[in-house]
Amino acid sequence: MQNNKRKIPGMFYILFSFIPWIVYWVLCGMGYVVGIVFSLIISLFLIISQIYRRDFNLMDLVSVFYFGLASLGTFVFNLEIFLEKSGFLGYSALFLMAIFSLIIKQPFTFQVSKKDYPKIYWKDKAFLAINSAITGTWAIIFVTNAIIFLFFNLPLNVIFSNILIGFGIAFSIIFPLKVPIYFAVKEFKKYDWKVETNPQKQKKEDEYDVIIIGSGIAGLTCGALLSKRGYKVLVLEQHYQVGGYCSSFQREGFVFNSGVENVSGLWEKGPLTYFLKELGFKKEDFFIKNNERFIFKNKEINIPSTLEGFINLLSEMFPNEKENIFKFFKETKKAYEECYQEAEIYGIPLPPYLIVKTIGEEKLRNYPKDHPHFYDWLNKTYKQKLDEYFRDENLKTLLCVFWGHIGTKAEKTPANNALVACLSYFLYGGYFTKGGAQNFADSLKKFIENHDGQVLVNHKVDKILIKNKVVGGVKIKEEIFKSPVVVANANAKTTFLELVEENNLSKEFVEYIKELKMSPSCFMVFLGLDIDLSNYPTLIKNLDEEYAIVINSNADSTLAPKGKSSLSLITFANYDEFPKRETKEYLKKKEEFARALIKKAEKIIPDLSKHIIVQDAATPKTFERYTLMPRGALYSFDQSVGIKRPYFKTPIKDLYLTGASTFPGGGIEATVISGIICANDICDWKIRI
Repeated sequence: MQNNKRKIPGMFYILFSFIPWIVYWVLCGMGYVVGIVFSLIISLFLIISQIYRRDFNLMDLVSVFYFGLASLGTFVFNLEIFLEKSGFLGYSALFLMAIFSLIIKQPFTFQVSKKDYPKIYWKDKAFLAINSAITGTWAIIFVTNAIIFLFFNLPLNVIFSNILIGFGIAFSIIFPLKVPIYFAVKEFKKYDWKVETNPQKQKKEDEYDVIIIGSGIAGLTCGALLSKRGYKVLVLEQHYQVGGYCSSFQREGFVFNSGVENVSGLWEKGPLTYFLKELGFKKEDFFIKNNERFIFKNKEINIPSTLEGFINLLSEMFPNEKENIFKFFKETKKAYEECYQEAEIYGIPLPPYLIVKTIGEEKLRNYPKDHPHFYDWLNKTYKQKLDEYFRDENLKTLLCVFWGHIGTKAEKTPANNALVACLSYFLYGGYFTKGGAQNFADSLKKFIENHDGQVLVNHKVDKILIKNKVVGGVKIKEEIFKSPVVVANANAKTTFLELVEENNLSKEFVEYIKELKMSPSCFMVFLGLDIDLSNYPTLIKNLDEEYAIVINSNADSTLAPKGKSSLSLITFANYDEFPKRETKEYLKKKEEFARALIKKAEKIIPDLSKHIIVQDAATPKTFERYTLMPRGALYSFDQSVGIKRPYFKTPIKDLYLTGASTFPGGGIEATVISGIICANDICDWKIRI
């Protein structure tokens, strides 16, 4: 890690480049021609070290050229113009230099700016934009000073020009420090209201400190933390059981998860690890490490349980890429650990605007220095990162095996998303939910209830009550539940387009929500089998045909009757492929999908269809029905590059948004992070680990 102690700002070094010019303007302004000679000597002195490093400052190069030309013109050709018009000519030369540097997209301030930041930052478009703005400001100062020296005499020209130079130096130092902070918090500040709720205040029976709409994992996480911290919490769930996508159902003794197959965030500094510890839970009571197999190019690849083992496996498969494989995963591990660096404070990684809010501006300002590897992943796609290291397309494909955890292809996947949601499984492994996903969700429900909170199922909220753009509670049919804070653990489209009256939101915000694209959905087949499949791994991912087999009972034998197996098949599916629910056409399409998926799975598990004693299936419209997630989307909104999720704080005071709709996105780990963020903000970020 680099030393973060700020010494002399890089932009301060621009003063050194001005020294020959100051000597020139002062001495020549007093009529001393020797000022040209002294300035040339100083310029040559400044450029010597740059020649040795082969790293040149454009302003110093221009200084050598200008004062060399001035010396030649003055002492060889006896020209007086470099002495008499020193101010006008000098500033005109610097103006042309600044404009030229902008044209070639190498602003002259770039060289000194680099002293403040690691190399990885130099490639950032924002870094170039900031330097272009600084250089543009200097261009204006230079041309203004040239005009001042053309039309004003001593002492006004010296006074005015020095004031502008002083402003330019101050601007060059302060601007790059403040601009990233400004843009990081600019929009969020509009929503960053302060919660006013008092857990100690006595409340009536229908009054609560916080009401949470929806019992997905984010809502349950938020509710569990708040109830532990003394808040009177009410969780309202429209379904007959809690959990959202993190739920299970049972058929004739077979238990199936409704979606959760592989959970991350359970390593030493993982958000789930922190969350479980805060609740007093043990990781081993809820999660079991998965074992996995990939089917790739018709070959079975059993995945080792350690990163070292996986690297060795890949090196054997792709010997020509061996060196690059080691380099790639070395960087991957560093970048991943840097991503979670701030987890030592709140147990979770934070977006830029929350780093500023909770830790301070300096932390965000130093972010590129403190996270040089992760910062590089922030500004690229996953495909770009793979292309940096590998040429073998098969290896790249294999490293995209977990793309289903994001729902986007490598070329559209932000590299940092791939790092956290995909590559983390190679680094620290993935986990299955012990006792089924419902066990985890129900345990959170019980925790809330044991801490004087309430969780009500079959309670679908019809309306969020708002007066003067401030939350007052919720309405279910004719019943009203009062609270100064409401947390919507529902999709943002549902929240803002159905539960909130449109007159409480700006037209621009409503249009933004309407235009957000949903993520893909999936089709699942649930099979209870009369055979024991324990000789297979828990997860089998077929990259060739893009589907997965999850043998639930291999992770936890209690999920199927003794000697039998609980198995799920998963593949992505388009919502629009399926007709209206409960029609003959819909049932026919559902049956066709199930039959085709079972047939594919029989290539891996022979005669699978002959051992089915329980069968069910779920389409995107099934998921939409049970979770109310629009289009049955797995990860709420599309997680491609450039898609901006809504903030967890909304335009309506005291109305929070949590879950997959907001930062950091979909998945159990991500929604737990979202729930922790929401709970911490309600507590004004006073709880640290």
